[in-house]
Amino acid sequence: MIFSEKLQILRKNKGLTQEALADKLGVSRQAVAKWEAGQVYPDISNLIQISELMNVSVDYLVKDQDCAVSIRKQQDTDIDEIIDFRLEANVNTYAAFSNEVEPTRPGSHDFRYENGRYMYHDTYVGGERFAGEEAVWRDGAAVYAMNYMGRVLGDGFSGNFLKEALRAADRRMPYRGPEIYQSGEYTYRCRVTGDVAWFQGYEEIYRGDEKVYECVFHGGLTE
Repeated sequence: MIFSEKLQILRKNKGLTQEALADKLGVSRQAVAKWEAGQVYPDISNLIQISELMNVSVDYLVKDQDCAVSIRKQQDTDIDEIIDFRLEANVNTYAAFSNEVEPTRPGSHDFRYENGRYMYHDTYVGGERFAGEEAVWRDGAAVYAMNYMGRVLGDGFSGNFLKEALRAADRRMPYRGPEIYQSGEYTYRCRVTGDVAWFQGYEEIYRGDEKVYECVFHGGLTE
């Protein structure tokens, strides 16, 4: 993933517009727009400001990297199991209209799935504006969690298409959905910085040329 893509995700996860970020950095909105379009690159003073504001290193910002899962050798087996179970739970809960359970909070929607040593629980509140958390437990201990918040932006949004896209997640992108998924007039896109141990991301849905949905999320391993 290149700098322009990282900056967009980091900015949106902070809830900042391009203009708001420009004000904090003391630059023009057009400068931020050009950075995010990959047309120009910020100077070192701006990079330092961005790194401090976003709580990431300059090294992380300037080094291109693949957003795929990076796995530490000593934890290969454990992390592989967590990823595989999360993907298995994903196609057996919300995204598949199944395994909804009693709400754990007033007005919440909850989904639970178990297999062997592992348990997955997803809970969210809201409707067209929603917020939630999913987590994975192994032998009763939490090992993975992710928080998310999203909103519907247009009348053309399709919840069924979102679920279809989420079911298409794979081991390379096990966080929400795949990098890109298309069906009919709808297109789903997902971008992630980091890896399964510590990540943040942004997903959006377009109906034709109109953006009708967006969601920011972040999470990682808790063990």
